[in-house]
Amino acid sequence: MELPDDSALTRTGLAASGEGKVLLLACGALAREVLALIRLNDWQLYDLHCLPAILHNHPERIGPAVEQAVERFRADYDDIFVLYADCGTGGQLETTCDRLGIEMLAGPHCYSFFDGDAAFAARDEVTAFYLTDFLARQFETFVIKPLGLDRHPELRDMYFGNYDRLVYLAQTEDPALTAQAEAAAHRLGLAFERRFTGYGDLATAMAARAGA
Repeated sequence: MELPDDSALTRTGLAASGEGKVLLLACGALAREVLALIRLNDWQLYDLHCLPAILHNHPERIGPAVEQAVERFRADYDDIFVLYADCGTGGQLETTCDRLGIEMLAGPHCYSFFDGDAAFAARDEVTAFYLTDFLARQFETFVIKPLGLDRHPELRDMYFGNYDRLVYLAQTEDPALTAQAEAAAHRLGLAFERRFTGYGDLATAMAARAGA
């Protein structure tokens, strides 16, 4: 499966190939990581369909979009596994998946499952702002522009004054992405910390589902 660029993953997502027995229904922000895990482990039972990552800016739309996709694809696969955590839906997505009889990832959001849900909860980092690889690449689209900081940079401290650092949860060893994340921290006036997580609980959940 060919990976679209980040702009396409943000706005339109990624269409399933129609191959495999289990459909992974994921956020576009996870496409690169999910495909890397499939290739690394030769998990041929999996197919991937990604919803637009920009849905994260409107969490109330995630549940309905997941339900629509499940109904669209249910007859074509033996099973569907939803690769979203709660992602700001306030339990709505879990309720939707329970009603549909579909399993989803555990945890509050991707920062947690990349870091490992137990480790993330134990840290209790209430003054940290997080980026992943995808968000480091798409910082303008998901942070700067939605908050209007491209037009009104003077609002920065109003939004980020209660944070003391930006934590970059890195899925890969990429010096260029690290530099982008550090530049984002400086732009927000925050200290910078890089934490290599790899694929965290995402890899564990996919392996368990594959019977690995």
